[in-house]
Amino acid sequence: MSPARHSPTDRCEAGFTVLEVLIALAIVAVAVVAIGSVMSTNARGVRTLESHVALMQTAQSVLASEVPPRKELRPGVLSGQLHDFRWRIDIGPVGGDWIVEHADVAWIPELVKVRVRAASGASVELETVRLMQRPRQ
Repeated sequence: MSPARHSPTDRCEAGFTVLEVLIALAIVAVAVVAIGSVMSTNARGVRTLESHVALMQTAQSVLASEVPPRKELRPGVLSGQLHDFRWRIDIGPVGGDWIVEHADVAWIPELVKVRVRAASGASVELETVRLMQRPRQ
């Protein structure tokens, strides 16, 4: 048997032209850039979420560990630092008519505000109400 012979026109149409290859490479490059952009945006979002979670965890830790027990709770300001976060606790009246002057009440509610600030400048504030022994008059 003799080898198959191809006509000259078959060889010209057998591959891709340089223009077709360049267009295919350009499409692949655009796709890679788009995927990279999406991944970068996701990474920034994850970092932001991680910093917010760390800020909230620190605020909850300060609220749980740094606010004095209710027998020792007094109006005023406490402050300090925990890891890379600065915190401040403001203890003051809730507001309104919570204190009845001549009532025989041993405990009164006080507003406790916990503010935590990260080195980046991000901050969070938690508020709660705690009972405090009524001051002797």
